Amino acid sequence: MSDVAAVEQLVLKYNTLRQEIKKVIVGQDDVVEQVLLSIFSGGHALLIGVPGLAKTLLVNTVAEALGLKFKRIQFTPDLMPSDILGSEILDQNREFKFIKGPIFANIILADEINRTPPKTQAALLEAMQERAVTIAGNHYKLDLPYFVLATQNPIEQEGTYPLPEAQLDRFMFAINLDYPSFSEEVEVVKTTTTGEVAAVDPLFTSEEIISYQKLIRKIPVADNVVEYAVTLVGKTRPKSQAAPEIIRNYVDWGAGPRASQNLILGAKAHAALHGKFSPDIADVQKVAIGILRHRLIKNYKAEAEGLSIEEIITSLY
Repeated sequence: MSDVAAVEQLVLKYNTLRQEIKKVIVGQDDVVEQVLLSIFSGGHALLIGVPGLAKTLLVNTVAEALGLKFKRIQFTPDLMPSDILGSEILDQNREFKFIKGPIFANIILADEINRTPPKTQAALLEAMQERAVTIAGNHYKLDLPYFVLATQNPIEQEGTYPLPEAQLDRFMFAINLDYPSFSEEVEVVKTTTTGEVAAVDPLFTSEEIISYQKLIRKIPVADNVVEYAVTLVGKTRPKSQAAPEIIRNYVDWGAGPRASQNLILGAKAHAALHGKFSPDIADVQKVAIGILRHRLIKNYKAEAEGLSIEEIITSLY
């Protein structure tokens, strides 16, 4: 199959996938799209929202529709790294045997990741970056495709531990979930109080998802689009000569080179999933907020004046 035909097939399967997810998830179209963009780009996503917005249900539904092995880890203050990675035990023959932890799956739901201390949060770092873990000196490869979809409560809530910047940077997208509209909430109430549960059909195999990830990476990008993405990220750095006044006044830290890489990967995925064979500047702008939101750190002046990170990002276009 040619690459052009493969892109056209991906568009058809993507649209079918969206309809399958809609059987369970009401509204949240932008959130679903960003999660799927992250997956087809080979990245990880952080879902941010108050409890009760169906973050866990969304991840579970996506895993079912993609036909992938799914594990959920509930992060709590007393969770240890071995509870995630696994541990060695002494078997009946007095030999050490490794028992795999829940991290060994295709899609990991790290539920309420900021409820656990940094030591345990850091247990995910190697898995997210290297798709492998090292335990007791032994190196274990994780099955591909591999994604971490983490949920996070707003930092202002009690009992939370802010994710360190190094870990935040590992997430391709940070996706904000908002309350549903009145009509959407009415539909949610109607569909969840009847006892009927919609069945989600798996539409992909692991091999198909890996092949589509490779296809998206092969998509050509014009030099001016790459330069636009790198320039956009450069503008977020307060000490850069290219930084506009709004960045110098309201931002303490800007985004690093991984943001530029993710902007282009995200733009490629966005173009492919919408039937285009090469991304343009509009595709970069479509994914920019989700990719840059967690990589910019506002200062106290921005907080005092009620300036949102989204307003700062869109002012750079």
